Amino acid sequence: MFAFIVRRTAQALFVMLIIGLIGFSIKTQIGDPVRDMVGERVTPQEREQIREKLGLNDPFVTQYVRFVGKALHGDLGLSFFYKKPALDVIISKAPATIEMVIGAGLLIVLISLPLGVYTALRPKASFSRFVMGFSTLGVSVPVFLTAIMLIYIFGVQLHWLPSYGRGETVDVFGNGWWMSGFFTADGIKHLILPSISLASIELPLFIRLIRSEMMEVLETEYIKYAWAKGLPRMRIWLLHAFKNTLLPVITVFGVQIGIMFAFTILTETVFQWQGMGYMFLEAVERSDTSLLIAYLVVVGSVFVVVNTVVDIVYGFINPTVRIAGTK
Repeated sequence: MFAFIVRRTAQALFVMLIIGLIGFSIKTQIGDPVRDMVGERVTPQEREQIREKLGLNDPFVTQYVRFVGKALHGDLGLSFFYKKPALDVIISKAPATIEMVIGAGLLIVLISLPLGVYTALRPKASFSRFVMGFSTLGVSVPVFLTAIMLIYIFGVQLHWLPSYGRGETVDVFGNGWWMSGFFTADGIKHLILPSISLASIELPLFIRLIRSEMMEVLETEYIKYAWAKGLPRMRIWLLHAFKNTLLPVITVFGVQIGIMFAFTILTETVFQWQGMGYMFLEAVERSDTSLLIAYLVVVGSVFVVVNTVVDIVYGFINPTVRIAGTK
């Protein structure tokens, strides 16, 4: 198992180097950060001096090696707009995005598990057909359209829920680092619609995945043997079938968590949610290339770390995975 963990960690580090290279490669393709920093009031000579001071005139390889060296020490560059370390800017925005992803993840788990299992056990029931039809519709509707519909229905027409912002937040650690809306009623109300919108992307996928995996497991020989032994119905469904259904679902869920971080860009824009996705769009508009690269590296790190952890956990659950990986 130790060799399996070392191998997965080495693969993760290699992927991070590739992500850093891709992100850094687009740096020169997004506007002129010096122009956005100083405007039109300085002379070309002064701009050139600023570029030289920031190291923007150095060769690509030199800049990339400098970037990797600093990144290993937690320095992802200086935000040209905020005039402070890009990683600090991202960390200040991260709690909002993390809370939205947690809210969406909880909705996915609480809704997809019972619906997926029910539709697998009762595939011909009217409710199962309704769920599968609705999930098909859910896959087809883009997240921004879902968000707009929710705002119109629950915010504009019914006035049940707020349609923008994070609401009231509290300082969790007392140092201003994590301002959370999880601990206030107003914060929870503001979180509901964005979480539902974000969950709408993945919810149909997981309902269908759980249903298909459960139906496949129910046709296996050991389940037929369990029926032949006369085991109770609920024991067969929940202990034998459902337990083995979860293995591929856990893997996919780990991947989709990272994808949800990327999809928060659209959701945060619609709801004016001051998180990492909203910050990314602002960085694009301002040509804040250092902040853009830092964002890509951080989000890429989330993908890599989550998938590595899921692989390791899966290796503990299913030993055949790490055995197969040694071939």
